[in-house]
Amino acid sequence: MQPAVNFVRSILRAGRRAGVKWLAPLVAVGVYLSLAQSASAACCTLKSGGSPNATSIASLYDIILVLAIIVFLAVIGFVCYSVFAFRAHKHPVAVQIHGNTRLELGLTLGAVLILVIIATVTFIKLPGIINAPNSDASANSVLSASLTAPNPPNGQKLTICVTGRQFIWRYTYGADCNKKGWQLPYSYQEMVVPAGETVDLLIQSSDVIHSWWVPALGGKVDAVPGFTTYAWFKAEHANELYHGQCAQLCGRQHAFMTALVKVVSPAQYTAWISQQAKLINEQNDQVAQLRRDLIKQRILTPSGSF
Repeated sequence: MQPAVNFVRSILRAGRRAGVKWLAPLVAVGVYLSLAQSASAACCTLKSGGSPNATSIASLYDIILVLAIIVFLAVIGFVCYSVFAFRAHKHPVAVQIHGNTRLELGLTLGAVLILVIIATVTFIKLPGIINAPNSDASANSVLSASLTAPNPPNGQKLTICVTGRQFIWRYTYGADCNKKGWQLPYSYQEMVVPAGETVDLLIQSSDVIHSWWVPALGGKVDAVPGFTTYAWFKAEHANELYHGQCAQLCGRQHAFMTALVKVVSPAQYTAWISQQAKLINEQNDQVAQLRRDLIKQRILTPSGSF
């Protein structure tokens, strides 16, 4: 890092000698950040690799980013050339150009070509982003199907309801989780899924608008009160922990509304979901017993009031 610091200092000194005080610090900061590994790591690209739809989104983004860089460099290059070639002391009287058919056609065709490339690549990638694939053959844990959400071709998937509320995520596992969620296993903040299975997400909110987003597993999806939105992912590697965040400003504690997805093997998931259901049932039994004791002692009325 010390050579980079020395290089930045030399740029600053050169800028001061040349009298360009504002440009030298700007260039120096850019060079310094580009040489810093922690700053340049994945600075301009999306996270991907955790799910096929995330990979398709990232590759589409990269293609559009490259085209944007090419256009940006072409425009900046033309501007720099014009500033140098047509500077005032060389051309004191500006040349008046009333039209250039070739230039106009070239710019128009270039723009059309860029749009055609973007549209073509988008339509190629879009099915892989929208359509959910089949689960792997080795993935055989608890599966469910739904008619209202994206379905794999064979209908085999794991359904999880994602409910956002200020300021935490709740995950309910199993079919009809949006109708009988109180009867099913659930967890908070950390979602547990089996590797190789297509996971169908039913995303809702109980208060304000939230947005569920785990970048490595796909695009973000808004959780809107009164509506159900849908998404899917297929975690391809076990023993991974993916980090996400609520991507919609939802209140004072928005920054603490994180989302975690823990990927385990199908066998580990089956064991975990059984243990989770057992623990929840035991806790419900304890609460029911406590309620009966309080009613018996006349501390609590049968209606639930003290």
